[in-house]
Amino acid sequence: MRQWIADFVAETLPAETLEQVVTRLDDAIIARIPELRDRDMRRDLAASSRAHAVEVLSGLTQDRFHYPVPEEAHAFARTLARRGYDVRLLLRVYHLGQEAVIDYMTEVLEQRQLPPEIERSVLLRLFDRTTRWVSTSVETLTDTYMAERERGLRAAFTQRAEIVRTLLDGAEVDAETASARLGYRLTQRHLALVLWTDEDATPPFPDAGAAALLDGTGVLRDGAAEAHRSPVAGETVGLLDRIVARYAAALGNGSLLTVPAGASALWAWIGVDGEPPDASDPAWSVDAPVRVAVGLPAAHTAGFRGSHREAVAARQVAERARPRLPRVLPYAAVEVAYLAGADETAMRALVDRELGALAAPDAQSARLRETLHAYLRARRSPDAAAKLLGVHKNTVRYRIQRIEELLGHSLDQRGARLEIALDCVAVYGV
Repeated sequence: MRQWIADFVAETLPAETLEQVVTRLDDAIIARIPELRDRDMRRDLAASSRAHAVEVLSGLTQDRFHYPVPEEAHAFARTLARRGYDVRLLLRVYHLGQEAVIDYMTEVLEQRQLPPEIERSVLLRLFDRTTRWVSTSVETLTDTYMAERERGLRAAFTQRAEIVRTLLDGAEVDAETASARLGYRLTQRHLALVLWTDEDATPPFPDAGAAALLDGTGVLRDGAAEAHRSPVAGETVGLLDRIVARYAAALGNGSLLTVPAGASALWAWIGVDGEPPDASDPAWSVDAPVRVAVGLPAAHTAGFRGSHREAVAARQVAERARPRLPRVLPYAAVEVAYLAGADETAMRALVDRELGALAAPDAQSARLRETLHAYLRARRSPDAAAKLLGVHKNTVRYRIQRIEELLGHSLDQRGARLEIALDCVAVYGV
């Protein structure tokens, strides 16, 4: 039994396999707890599940019964408290997590067709260890949750989160009362932002080095779990707070409302009196790994809600888009791509149908697409398009002629559809 478990641990720890297992377990939990479908909630849950998996796997073949609660799990508990969810949600996550682990292991054992006595021994050991793990985790994390909840109450985090959630759900509220409680005027014009950080590209257990972390029995070497666990961005929300405060001072009227959306994400609303500058303005600049999605400015509670919805949509585009998209992404710049990209298959069919040979991935096709896009945005002026592209106007004329030859029709026939297809390709690639 010990040998089988050691082999199983060695097979499961490499990053790719571990990620597959974590995704399966998280999917099972989220299917029963829809509140966790939110992008940032799911991201924090995955970090917690991954760190827990490392701890449980590392001790599965040992006779130790203490399972340290990883920092990622504490971060997840704090997120639940900041979002205003009841502590019972935290308890349910862990009980459903244990069910998901047992279901997964039962399926694995059935596939391996082990002798009944070994299968029974493995399941008994697993049930014992996961019960201890859940008990320890729930006891420790309940304290973490309550401490954060109390801190949030003192800082009005919970009240703020509940009011914001009510506003975003479209419920009717008294604007003056809600403004007083939020410390932010809802009757002004709002510019909503969603700030987050890039996913950590370094997995907790790189495939190439996974074997080096194991001793001869498949158990993690001393300290390996701690040394290779993904770092928790404990200071990330503080960094995002500072960035958005700078935006409020430089781009708005100084009025600002923020709500943490996860361990590494922030929702924000800035009060604006006029039109904010273009995203290319230096005042918007941010450095990696921070990303910012920006809605359109709008007034009153409807504008508060609508601008946030647009910022969330811009973030969705940013996470699906090809590399090299700007770190600050206004919804206005990707609105067409967002709407057209709601149905991936239909969008790709539109691109293929409208662009034809221009949808090829080679450099020449990319140059022609860029020229056509600039030409259409410049109201079909060769001179204006040439200035945008930094080429001679005759070059633009020649390329437009070549484009019409490849398309097999005049641009006058399908200009609007062509521009939509080009918007999509500019964001999502070919």
